[in-house]
Formats: sequence, C-alpha cells, structure tokens
Amino acid sequence: MSSAERRKDLINAFSRALADMLPLMLFDYSPEILERFPTIRAGIIHATGLRNGPADTDLTAAYSAEQAAVVARIGDTPLAELPSVAAWRRTFSGFGVKPTQYRSAIESLLRRLTKKGDIPSISTLVDIGNLVSIRHALPIAFIDLAGVGGTTEVVFATGEERFRDLGSSDSIHPEPGEVVFVDEAGLVSARRWCWRQSAESATGPTTTDVLVTIEGHHDSAATDVAAAVDDLVDLLGLHQPQATIQSTATFAPLAGWTT
Repeated sequence: MSSAERRKDLINAFSRALADMLPLMLFDYSPEILERFPTIRAGIIHATGLRNGPADTDLTAAYSAEQAAVVARIGDTPLAELPSVAAWRRTFSGFGVKPTQYRSAIESLLRRLTKKGDIPSISTLVDIGNLVSIRHALPIAFIDLAGVGGTTEVVFATGEERFRDLGSSDSIHPEPGEVVFVDEAGLVSARRWCWRQSAESATGPTTTDVLVTIEGHHDSAATDVAAAVDDLVDLLGLHQPQATIQSTATFAPLAGWTT
C-alpha cells in the first residue's frame, strides 16, 4: 500500500470515528438522569443547509392527512391511556412535576388535535416535526444550533441556569431539580424535559442547522424512536432536498449511542 493510500485510509478512519463521536458532541444525558430514568430511549438527527420557509403544498397535504388519520386512530381513547403519553406522565411525576399541570409536548400536541380538530401549519420544519410527532406519539424537538453553545445535556437543573420563553424578552431560572436541556453556557433550551422550548433554540426563518431530538419511555420506545428517525430523514430529504443529514443516532442507556 502506498503512502497516499495509507493516508487516505487514516483520514477515512478518522472521519468514521468522528461521526461516531458526533452524538456525544451535540447531545447527551447526565449519569444522574440515566440512573433515575433508565427507560429513556432517544434518537437524534443533525441536519445542515436547511431553508425554513412556509410548508409547500405537498407537505401541507401530507400533514393534513396525517392529522385526520391520527384523530381516527385515537378515536375515544383517553390520551392518558396511550402508552407513550402515560410513560411521560410517570416520568414527569418522577422529577416532581404534576403531569396534568405541565403536559409533555406530545400530550399537548395530541390534546390540541383531538379537541380542536387540527394543528395549524407554522413552517416547514415545525410541520415536519409535528407530523412525525403525532404519527408516533413521541415528543420531537427541532433545536436551532445557532442558539445553543456546545453540547446540549439533559440534566437536573440547579436553578442557576437561564431560560427565555418564546415571545418573552426576560430570562428566568428553572426550578431546582426539574429536568432541562442545557448547553455549556448554562442556557436552557427545554424546560421540564419536553414541556417548553426556549426562544433561542426554536427554529425560525433564518434556521439552517438543527439538532432534532426524539424521545420516549414506553415499552416500545426503542422501535418507535427508530421509526420516527427514519420518517424524519425521509421527509427532510423530500421537502429539504438541498439539506445534508450530517448524522443520525439512537440511544439506550446500556447500549449508549448507536450511529
């Protein structure tokens, strides 16, 4: 093997190793979270080169059709009896939050859908996320990486971190002990695990680079999360063809991140 070939092999090996490390560089769980909530299963997607404008007609039609299908599938079943929603309620209770006072993102989304009959279109990225979220009954967050610094970690809040709600100009502090997504500068991008996203991390017209998180705690969460990751990648490819999927990964506490 020539020196050029060896150098190429080394570069390829380094690139593969870097890809395997990327999930840990973008998103991770603290040991304390994993100890208390070993049921967590997660998936992430890192996508770049996005253009987040209004949804196109094909996406709007697919979104509407998915909403109708989900309403028909749920029927008269109470949302609290859906396995994924019930698991998030138990999880919220596990860090001291009343799950009927602060509902998980997926319960809030399905509650809006089943009570109002539809979820309005917001933007391409939000609609893609919501479409897959209601399909698999999983909370999905699109985090604008321009608004976070370094690795986002899921931790128990100390109460010193900073959070700015959508539409607000003032920062507040999370309650000590609540589960938050926090970056290396102490900026919170999500409160009460998957209850509310921050103004800085929310996608908007200028968003080009995102981290997508998909999480669940129910018995079939690993399978459902993997399916949701696949659906998100497919929809991003269809409606954001210029974008690049830099990496995808799934997570389980014993296995760690799998790319």
